Amino acid sequence: LLISFCIKFTSLNASLLDRPDPDLPVCVERTVLVWVPLAFLWFRAPWHLATLFKKTPPKAPLSKLYICKQVLVSLLFLTAVSELAATFGEDYGSANKKNPPVLYANPALFVVSWLLVMLLQEAVRRREKAVDSGSLFLFWLLQVVCEIFSFQSLLREALKEVLSLKQYRPHFHLFYIAYGLKLIALVLSAMADVPPDLQDMAKKVQKFMVGYKRPLVLEDMWELNEMDSTGYISQRFEEMMSQELRKARIRLQKKQDRKKKSRSKPYSDHNGLVKGISQDMLIMEDGETNYPHSWLVPSIAKTFKWVLIESAFFKLLQDLLAFVSPQLLKLLIGFTKDKPVHAWQGYLYASLLLLVAIIHSMFLQQFTLRSFKLGMRVRAAITAAVYKKALTLSNDARKESTVGQMVTLISADAHCFNEVTNFIHLLWSCPVQIALALSFLWVELGPSVLAGLLVMVLMVPINGLLAIKSKSFQAKSMTYKDKRMKILNEILSGIKILKLYAWEPSFEAQIQGFREQELQVMRKSAYLSSIPTFIFFCAPTFVSLATFAVFVSVSPNNVLDAEKTFTSISLFNILRAPLGMLPLLISAMVQMSVSKRRLEKFLSRDDLDINAVNHDNMLSVMPFTFMPVWVRFLSVSLDINPGSLVAVVGAVGSGKSSLISALLGEMHNLSGSVNIKGSVAYVPQQAWIQNATLKDNILFGSDLDELRFQRVLEACALEQDLELLPAGIQAEIGEKGINLSGGQKQRVSLARAAYSSADVYLLDDPLSAVDSHVGKHLFERLIGPQGLLKDKTRILVTHGISFLPYVDEIVVLVDGVVSEVGSYSSLRASKGAFSEFLDTYAKQESSECFSLSHQVKFSVYLQYLRSMGWCYGTMFITVYFIQNLAFIGQNLWLSDWTNDAVRYPNESTYPARIRDVRVGAYGGLGMAQGFLVFVGTLLLADGAICASRTLHTRLLSNILRAPMLFFDTTPSGRVVNRFAKDMFTVDELIPAALRSVILKMLELLATLVIICLAVPLFTAVVIPLIAIYYFVERFYLTTSRQLRRLDSVSRSPIYSHFGETVSGLPVIRAYGYQERFLEQNTVTIDNNLKCVCQLIVSNRWMAIRLEFLGNLVVFFSALFAVISRDSLDSGLVGLSVSYALNVTLILNTLVRMTSQLETHVVSVERVKEYAEIPNEAAWIAEKRPPDGWPSEGRVRFEDYKVRYRPELELVLHGITCDIRSNEKIGIVGRTGAGKSSLTNCLFRIMEAAEGRILIDGVDIARLGLHDLRSRLTIIPQDPVLFSGTLRMNLDPFEKYSDEDIWKVLELAHLKDFVGGLAAGLQHEVAEGGENLSVGQRQLLCLARALLRKSRILILDEATAAVDLETDNLIQTTIRREFAHCTVLTIAHRINTILDSSRVMVLDAGKIVEFDSPATLLQKQGQFFALARDSGICTAETTSL
Repeated sequence: LLISFCIKFTSLNASLLDRPDPDLPVCVERTVLVWVPLAFLWFRAPWHLATLFKKTPPKAPLSKLYICKQVLVSLLFLTAVSELAATFGEDYGSANKKNPPVLYANPALFVVSWLLVMLLQEAVRRREKAVDSGSLFLFWLLQVVCEIFSFQSLLREALKEVLSLKQYRPHFHLFYIAYGLKLIALVLSAMADVPPDLQDMAKKVQKFMVGYKRPLVLEDMWELNEMDSTGYISQRFEEMMSQELRKARIRLQKKQDRKKKSRSKPYSDHNGLVKGISQDMLIMEDGETNYPHSWLVPSIAKTFKWVLIESAFFKLLQDLLAFVSPQLLKLLIGFTKDKPVHAWQGYLYASLLLLVAIIHSMFLQQFTLRSFKLGMRVRAAITAAVYKKALTLSNDARKESTVGQMVTLISADAHCFNEVTNFIHLLWSCPVQIALALSFLWVELGPSVLAGLLVMVLMVPINGLLAIKSKSFQAKSMTYKDKRMKILNEILSGIKILKLYAWEPSFEAQIQGFREQELQVMRKSAYLSSIPTFIFFCAPTFVSLATFAVFVSVSPNNVLDAEKTFTSISLFNILRAPLGMLPLLISAMVQMSVSKRRLEKFLSRDDLDINAVNHDNMLSVMPFTFMPVWVRFLSVSLDINPGSLVAVVGAVGSGKSSLISALLGEMHNLSGSVNIKGSVAYVPQQAWIQNATLKDNILFGSDLDELRFQRVLEACALEQDLELLPAGIQAEIGEKGINLSGGQKQRVSLARAAYSSADVYLLDDPLSAVDSHVGKHLFERLIGPQGLLKDKTRILVTHGISFLPYVDEIVVLVDGVVSEVGSYSSLRASKGAFSEFLDTYAKQESSECFSLSHQVKFSVYLQYLRSMGWCYGTMFITVYFIQNLAFIGQNLWLSDWTNDAVRYPNESTYPARIRDVRVGAYGGLGMAQGFLVFVGTLLLADGAICASRTLHTRLLSNILRAPMLFFDTTPSGRVVNRFAKDMFTVDELIPAALRSVILKMLELLATLVIICLAVPLFTAVVIPLIAIYYFVERFYLTTSRQLRRLDSVSRSPIYSHFGETVSGLPVIRAYGYQERFLEQNTVTIDNNLKCVCQLIVSNRWMAIRLEFLGNLVVFFSALFAVISRDSLDSGLVGLSVSYALNVTLILNTLVRMTSQLETHVVSVERVKEYAEIPNEAAWIAEKRPPDGWPSEGRVRFEDYKVRYRPELELVLHGITCDIRSNEKIGIVGRTGAGKSSLTNCLFRIMEAAEGRILIDGVDIARLGLHDLRSRLTIIPQDPVLFSGTLRMNLDPFEKYSDEDIWKVLELAHLKDFVGGLAAGLQHEVAEGGENLSVGQRQLLCLARALLRKSRILILDEATAAVDLETDNLIQTTIRREFAHCTVLTIAHRINTILDSSRVMVLDAGKIVEFDSPATLLQKQGQFFALARDSGICTAETTSL
């Protein structure tokens, strides 16, 4: 058909291949090569043309580039018309034989096609956010490449003058004009036509490209595509997850139903022992599968199925192309052996090697880009899902997951899924590659390949057993990691308490204990992983050795020649990657299975019952039974009228806070219902403050109304505080409000509630943390009958009896039951329990009143090597170097072995002795490599464990010795990130990256040495290639380093925001702001994804250039082999090219691992930074106090001045006073006056700017901190407890006997409570003491003080958060047990210090009054004003 279509052109190429200058038939050039690009164009056209038919196409201006493109195509259209006209002219202007049909068909096709191209270019211009068209670029590329053959054919024939150019001159000229225009069109199609609305993105691209010149910042990052954004990913994942989780719950229910049926069957045929065993097995099974499982992976697969399919397509093409190069190598070796063959064949094979390698690289990078983006999206989906689950988790479920465990889910477990999904396609790709490699090996070596297959099959069960064992190690490691992170989170939350009690060594020992257990598991895991490493290095040798040995042994006619050997070696090199990746992938899958179970268990837990509280009636609590955290059933029935003020009172543990939690829907509802009409605002007992400005904390996402805002500030008594803060309302509040006093935090919390303008206010004892006069102000201006919230429904938990006469209704709780409800007067008249309680307290109060009236620096690498130990470092590098010498020797030996086919052309004369030596030496050198790598891996594992231990110990030790200023100014998320992400990097990633870098660097050097020895000409291009490699690597690493640092920096806010959210969950839920926090979390994750996404793109940028460099190595080694074929034997050619084919993989791996190592070493730098933070003073100094110090308890301040930070103003201004032995000093003053700062100075939490403090004549600045702090006792404002036993919370160093502890528990009025617990002193305290009430926690803090019983006691507002009865118990105990001690009491309740020896009144950091209470009351100064505001000695108080 083609011949009849071409007619005249069939005779122009008589001989095609059998000549030095081969060529294609002109007929093929004029038909097939012309039609292929046009077919591609018409195939892709419909996708583009669809844009033209949209009803409202976006407006896009005409750019200069667009006009140039259209002009070029117009000119091409004119050339096609001219060629068609010339053909017509030739045929109808001459009587000679007519032109062939192809000269009519082709111009006609081009005329139509150029019109189509013009339409397509217009469609691209109209397409939204389009800057170019890949389809048009490929079309122009195909045009230029396909017409190269016609280009050289016409030129060659013209030069030979075979054709009469007079006849064909118009076609000749028009062809070259059109070809030139097509070349220009190809160049223009490669340029981006950026519309004005995308100019900003283009500038960001330019900024990104100069990332090697200056550090990148977050503003340089591109915006995410919609498909990469957290909102889009999370929405799709949530849809799939809900479907799969529902199915899993149904499966679980069916399984449990079957088990119930099986349990109910009679055991008539079994004895009692069998029954017992069966029941035990059922219980065990229930414990293992009591949650829906096997739903997370299907959810991920269905969410990202199209990405998975696309990447699988590219992976398949890449795998198939990988097997083309060995066949080309076989042809090249055959070419070097067959000297008469024309030279052009060798150049063709060399060019094809380059072309195939480039196409292979393109497919590989497309696959890798999609795979890594998939991993990024999976991590984002899991992180968002865990955050959302944490927002909706029920209280029962929250008890099962600590903050540390939840942080681990979004750090370690989400990262594990990220890593596995990056390489998930290897699960099917590795078997496909192995099958293809074995098939091609069968062709080369016949059945002998079965021996190699048998070796591989034997390795599978070994890897399986290792994977099972690795799974158990992974689970153990995660358990110890969770425990370590849990304690660390608690330490960071309660660091001030640890410092005040000098308890750091005890908690340091606990963390180090878990860390040591974790390291032991890591060591075992590392030893175990060295076995797969040994198998990985030995596998290709074992397989090739078994195959070659069997091949040469089964028949004397089988002699290894160069073609068989090096084609097989290339196939074995391809085989090496899947064989190596399979065990690693299996290990990663095992780790993922552990993470999968943890995530499935967490994400399938019960949500908060959103129907527990209805919002359709007035506030009412129908007969309602719920279960608080400390497992006491509480039954309540209440009706509260709109706009009323209701007080809730009761003793410690009576259920006041639990009632508020029940109204918020935070309790597990056993029966009854709660109805609340309207929106809710909540003020918790312990204020929750965000790490944001003071203004943002109050607005809490609401719009600013300046007038309302000012009214709220005045009502919450915040105006004076704003004057003290450096930035006023814009002052940045540290994490958990660390730079605010307790009273200021509570007033900010109240201001947030007041500004929200809710309908119902739930106030959980907000007045306990503020001074009495401030409390009076808050009640009068905000909460009370005349306050800002007077028209709102308010439920106030309070211990302040002075407010009770002004409330509408009082609810009295006793042991979780409503004892009495009524107004103040009716309850007093009823003479019930409430009345008796008030009378008792009032008498006591009255009697008191009457009686008193970058580039990572090299030093960071050295830091890691020093931590590892120079001995380990030197030894494993030496062992790896010797292994590479064995690698070179083995390959040179193999090359010489292939020459035996030339030395012994008659196979029957091949000596068996030589064959055995060849096989034995080859196998021995391979075994030596595996053994040396095994030894090196063991040495590196031991060194890495040493480095991990050293770095963690230094970090932990230094963090615990850091001053409080560090914790006040550093978000805990950053510190947690050091111990979580950075230590994980040091533990797991740096050793693996270091090993890979050293092995690949030595392997690259060995490969280059082999190629240079085989083909000496190759040395000419080695230096230029190395120079290009160095430049590309430096350019990439600089930008990559910045991107990875941005990734790390943008990751910390994810953890900080998560921890902050979990700690403030009740507040967020009460205000109904879950959606806003979800959006904030989305923005935080997106900021991180921007960095990750561009890091992935930069990696692909680097990889494609590196692979091109490796492809040039292949090309030049093949090219020089062709040039030198007369002087080279086929064995050396095969050796050089087969190992050149491996250079691309080595280069890619080397740069990637170098980049990863440099990135991972940033973690060492970050750990080093925190391990070198300036410490507070030494714990133990040379000058130690005498035993029994302080024996008298005298305290003297001499012109004492202090400031929070060197650059800030003084907090205390020249405090001078003497406190005598056994004096009881009350310290009062307005919030922010410096009361807590004064006590901090006694413990040297803050160091003096000037002056000194003497205790019993000893300057405390000269003592060690632990010597000082362990001799003083404090009962702090916030009762902080740690997870662990009650005994550990009282005596972490186990200095005291159980009898001593029971004695102090009795004195602290906790003996009955602790005695009633099943475990007694070993009762487990939940994280933060959540399974105890605040009052019980404060009593435990009193027990701590009683146990230590030093001569100086400081009470820092210790009874602010407890009820009056508990306050009375604590005060009575302190007066009795600390009668012989010096006591300093900071108090909000003036009545608690009226029996003090003297009272110190502070204002703005100065002592304004200091005398006995009676004297100060008579002076009628500031103390008198505070007492009057508190209602001391008024008629109303006395009448109580």
